[in-house]
Amino acid sequence: MPAGRDGWFEAARPIRVDGGIRARSKRGSIGEQWWSRRFIDILELVCDAGRLRRGRAYARQGQVLGLDLGPGLVKARVQGSRPKPYDVSVRITAYGADEWAELTRALGARAVHRAKLLAGEMPPEIEDIFEQSGLPLFPGERGLDMECSCPDWGFPCKHLSAVLYLLAEAFDEDPFLVLAWRGMARDALLDALRHTGGRADGKGGGKPALLDVADVPFAERAGDFYESGASPARLGPPADPGSPSDLLLRALDPPPVKARHIPLLDLLRPAYRAFAAEEDDL
Repeated sequence: MPAGRDGWFEAARPIRVDGGIRARSKRGSIGEQWWSRRFIDILELVCDAGRLRRGRAYARQGQVLGLDLGPGLVKARVQGSRPKPYDVSVRITAYGADEWAELTRALGARAVHRAKLLAGEMPPEIEDIFEQSGLPLFPGERGLDMECSCPDWGFPCKHLSAVLYLLAEAFDEDPFLVLAWRGMARDALLDALRHTGGRADGKGGGKPALLDVADVPFAERAGDFYESGASPARLGPPADPGSPSDLLLRALDPPPVKARHIPLLDLLRPAYRAFAAEEDDL
């Protein structure tokens, strides 16, 4: 059987399948959010452009039959030109409990980043926090261990490339998959951030450090009840001007209070945004 550009056994078109995972992107590059583009940029830097292009075609044709992500490992099956689908695996270093405890403390110590993560957002600065901890968020040139059961000699083969592109699209939909691949599931991370409370030592009761003040009975402080419980020194500089107007609502645990069956936070958010808009106008 004659050899093709991808390897010794590339002579036939892939077998078309029903129910495969199709990339949402129909043409051009894949990856819309900054974190998925960061992942794709790394791939395009270290991988063969031709095989990545054919991998994109495989991803758009729906040749990937399944994609399973767990700590440190992505497994997939890809239908090629042979009857039996190929087995694909992509491994990355998953960080352990001690390493994630350090990362969680570092993330929790930054109120804006913590609030954005609790709101389901992925702040670009998170990559710097990982780097400062000596634990990269994204794999480097040698950070991926990839295998495919196909006989193609090229690396990565088009089957691997298809999986990598679909992985980037999965990151688009859920940025917390990037962190889950490194060993920390979304719910576990958010729960840890709530309990970290924004303190550098990782201790707290679910409140930012700024609001973690002594609870003094009203009778003992009737004269200064309306004064701030935090000194001006603890207040520090103003919040990041790019931070959301409802940062405080995001940072605190939501109270179990509803008004006419509407959660209290849903009623407060428009007011916070209106106040922020008036301040900008002034």
